[in-house]
Amino acid sequence: MLIYSLLFFTFLLRFVFVLTAVDTIDGESKCSTLGCLGKKLGPRLLGRRLEPKVPDVMYQILDKPMSKDELQGRLDNIPQTLEDFMAEIKESKPDAKTFALKLREMVSLMEQRTRTAKIQEYLYRHVASSSIPKQLHCLALRLANEHSTNAAARLQLPSAELVPSLVDNSYFHFVLATDNVLAASVVAKSLVRNALRPQKIILHIITDRKTYFPMQAWFSLHSLSPAIIEVKALHHFDWFTKGKVPVLEAMEKDQKVRSQFRGGSSAIVANETEKPNIIASKLQALSPKYNSVMNHIRIHLPELFPSLKKVVFLDDDIVIQTDLSPLWDIDMNGKVNGAVETCRGDDKFVMSKRLKSYLNFSHPLIAENFHPNECAWAYGMNIFDLEAWRKTNISLTYHHWLEQNVKSDLSLWQLGTLPPGLIAFHGHVHIIDPFWHMLGLGYQENTSFVDAETAGVIHFNGRAKPWLEIAFPHLRPLWTKYINFSDKFIKSCHIRAS
Repeated sequence: MLIYSLLFFTFLLRFVFVLTAVDTIDGESKCSTLGCLGKKLGPRLLGRRLEPKVPDVMYQILDKPMSKDELQGRLDNIPQTLEDFMAEIKESKPDAKTFALKLREMVSLMEQRTRTAKIQEYLYRHVASSSIPKQLHCLALRLANEHSTNAAARLQLPSAELVPSLVDNSYFHFVLATDNVLAASVVAKSLVRNALRPQKIILHIITDRKTYFPMQAWFSLHSLSPAIIEVKALHHFDWFTKGKVPVLEAMEKDQKVRSQFRGGSSAIVANETEKPNIIASKLQALSPKYNSVMNHIRIHLPELFPSLKKVVFLDDDIVIQTDLSPLWDIDMNGKVNGAVETCRGDDKFVMSKRLKSYLNFSHPLIAENFHPNECAWAYGMNIFDLEAWRKTNISLTYHHWLEQNVKSDLSLWQLGTLPPGLIAFHGHVHIIDPFWHMLGLGYQENTSFVDAETAGVIHFNGRAKPWLEIAFPHLRPLWTKYINFSDKFIKSCHIRAS
């Protein structure tokens, strides 16, 4: 019995010695021999293995970011790829601290280069989306010339006998405000081609003074009969030429503050502390579109069309793919604005917008009056009950908040007409089925052609407009299918499908 006992303790001592040696090699200096025995033997007896811990020194080093200046002096010594990094690590076999230092250098360099590349992409997209393509400029010039030389390009739109129908509420009235002739042609053609009763369609096109003659020439020479097309410039509206126009005053003030506050695209891009997505939103705020009267004019629809009861307002970057007459059968329940909400849907990138996505809730004026998680809705295809609108102070509210934003150096929101619209129409929105308005085709390419094809109206909101070279190639055919590329004006200006 004594011999067996001695043999057992001899074996146990040897086993403990081996575990202690292993602990010493692993650097487990803080655990006792019996403790280490329990740590190592226990999990194995239970069929488990303990995962190795990341040394604290690595956390300490990786928690300290590297500045741009620190990186500049070490660029030649930093691995450029993961393959180079692993080769260097295998060769030098560094300790945990050295490993963490090298990893931090490499990740910081990659992060810096990624940030620079993203900002450059945003800047190029901003320039591309803010410029007028030479093909569109050519089209406007050729149509203006045609207007001056061809009587057929100067037709009254609509003809005299059809003028009474412009105030007839038995028709389906659509409004489009744009200074883009090609975009207007696509909206109009897609609207009429997909209508079950095109003879009941009236499209009121509002444009500016410089685009009026080209727009009139295009629709004079490209009839969409039996639909009725009205082309009118802003200066043709009596309301717009009498006294002060709030939207113009607000735009002038907004533009003045915006130019001083932003400092231009160069100053925005040069900021090295802000995240790329913040820089992208500031660049987008500089787009001429967001200070265009065509973008703001929808807030004055009741004054522009005093005899109409209901209209559908269309943006110029949409395509209609179905008959829209059922929109007139929707019961708005006394609400003013029929719109698709943008906080629910399969596409989490596009359909995840709430008030906090557009308004600055760190400002007390916003925080005191609205809830950040309230669902937002979209402009682009909206049903407006003008009778209900005239009973509200929506337009006054809109201009009041525009003034507040100007006074606060644009700190309530940064861009567009949607933020003041979200405020002005607050409590006056009737949510409609998302089938009627699919968004996001101009700022992300995840939307499939098949999904987009099944929507009633598709909206190329975002920078990648379908008439620009930066449009997403797989989605652009949904827009170009409504352009006749054999048309003499289209051909002469080298406007192509791709």
